[in-house]
Amino acid sequence: MTTETKPPLPPFNEASATQKVRLAEDAWNSRDPERVSQVYTEDTTWRNRAEFPRGREEVKAFLKSKWTRELDYRLIKELWAFEQNRIAVRFAYEWHDDSGNWYRSYGNENWEFNVDGLMQRRFACINDLPIKESERLFHWPLGRRPDHHPSLSDLNL
Repeated sequence: MTTETKPPLPPFNEASATQKVRLAEDAWNSRDPERVSQVYTEDTTWRNRAEFPRGREEVKAFLKSKWTRELDYRLIKELWAFEQNRIAVRFAYEWHDDSGNWYRSYGNENWEFNVDGLMQRRFACINDLPIKESERLFHWPLGRRPDHHPSLSDLNL
């Protein structure tokens, strides 16, 4: 049996925590539930709004459902704080529903990692703001946010 590892590993410093956040952002922007789920422990526990997925399989189902509803999803994450095996993140993402209504969702996440760098706990608080399509700020092609695109802080979000 091989042990899964997802570097960078705890304990985190500013550089490794920042790298971990960007890797998570890149994975979520892929909108690939299988890829995203691989960074979580088999028995991961989540709170995402009022949903409580447990384990990778439930996380995959949750993400598949999420990206069926949240179309043209583009996400920016930013490191807020870190200590030992925990990272706090703030984020915003833009998306539209199947009727063409646009939203910017704002949130905070608290992450806890095991020694192998897999996330064992994720707690997310998220609020949705209806926006006009003309108010969108995230304009890169679907997928990874380009390195030159402004951060949340740069955008005053």
